[in-house]
Amino acid sequence: MKAFTYKLFFFLLCFSVLQAESHDVQINSSENFMPSKWNPIFPLYMFIENLPPQTTEKIYTVKTKKEVDDEMFFDESKLQSVLLNNDVFALYGKPNAYTMGILGRYSVEDLEPIMNEFVKMYDEANRERGVIPAFYIIYGTCWPGGDIGILPHSTIKKYIEFAAERGWYVYIDHQIGKYTVEQAMNAILPFLKYPNVHLALDPEWHTTQPMKIIGSVTAEEINKAQSMMSTYIKENNISGNRMLVIHQFNAIMIKNRHNVKSDYERVQLIHCADGFGSPQLKKESYAYNAAAKNMPLKSFKLFLKPTVAGAGYDWPLMTAEEVFKLNPRPYLVMYQ
Repeated sequence: MKAFTYKLFFFLLCFSVLQAESHDVQINSSENFMPSKWNPIFPLYMFIENLPPQTTEKIYTVKTKKEVDDEMFFDESKLQSVLLNNDVFALYGKPNAYTMGILGRYSVEDLEPIMNEFVKMYDEANRERGVIPAFYIIYGTCWPGGDIGILPHSTIKKYIEFAAERGWYVYIDHQIGKYTVEQAMNAILPFLKYPNVHLALDPEWHTTQPMKIIGSVTAEEINKAQSMMSTYIKENNISGNRMLVIHQFNAIMIKNRHNVKSDYERVQLIHCADGFGSPQLKKESYAYNAAAKNMPLKSFKLFLKPTVAGAGYDWPLMTAEEVFKLNPRPYLVMYQ
């Protein structure tokens, strides 16, 4: 019996080291989640060379079989119903701003055939799953000094109504600037009254020196944003679940990333891999985001050739098939 007890103890000890991570027992160990050849991607003129790797403490204990299975296989039943059977394809930019993405180059009417062409391509690539088209609109643009330029409500309303008539989504993106995350959220929460609207925050622009210093948010700020969104949805009797997208292309953009939660009621947190580059570089960047398993719903952004000379873009552009082969698969794909 004694020999059996020792064998059982040894088996459990090995199992805990190989299979489990939790917050019960801490040991002196760390893991580098950075790709082997990490270079920040976007924008090119804001590269930070020799970026220190992000580390996190590893902890080990025995887990139940269910806990181990849950780690190995993401439970898609946790998704809101629309993402169970559909992906979202979005065109990104700022309306009426020619240099700011594909939405800035074309009128809303001219965007429809462009959207349909892209959606057809992605619908063929994801096989039995559907594709929901979307506009991804930069609502609050960060200017020098961190001031925020806001799109007129009439412009936003035009895009929301155009999209709603076609069963499309709209994402309202705020760049935060010199303001707090709470102030940014208060500015965009009212758009949730439209049933096809979702929200987004871009930490890169949470700065007073855009184009010079990359901004950031903390895990606590992301959790606060989700809490505000959850409360607003419930208090205003807003139907359905809504998405909140957080962009990241660089380790510094989300501080204490391991503390981000993704279980706020009625809110689906989407973690978007931003940044341009070659397919290999983009895959490495995506792998860094994929390491954040506490944010299981992922997004992927691609960059078309821009109208601004010298601005970066993806070359060669990844195909829809290549995008859906990313692990884990992205549920939201956007083109700038």
